[in-house]
Amino acid sequence: MNFLYFDPGLGAMIVQALVAAAAGILLFSKNVMYKVKSILGLTKEDAEEDSIDIEDETDAHDRP
Repeated sequence: MNFLYFDPGLGAMIVQALVAAAAGILLFSKNVMYKVKSILGLTKEDAEEDSIDIEDETDAHDRP
């Protein structure tokens, strides 16, 4: 019979690989789902947060 020997370093490496794979799959699938939703037009685009209010900027610069 052949027995495999897993030392603590190898066990830690296997655990790290599994955690990294799970995180990679989670982030990759989240990015893919966001792209699919944006192509289908199901995402909400907040134009208010991205736009710059010019009046507020000019008022702030005019004040002493």
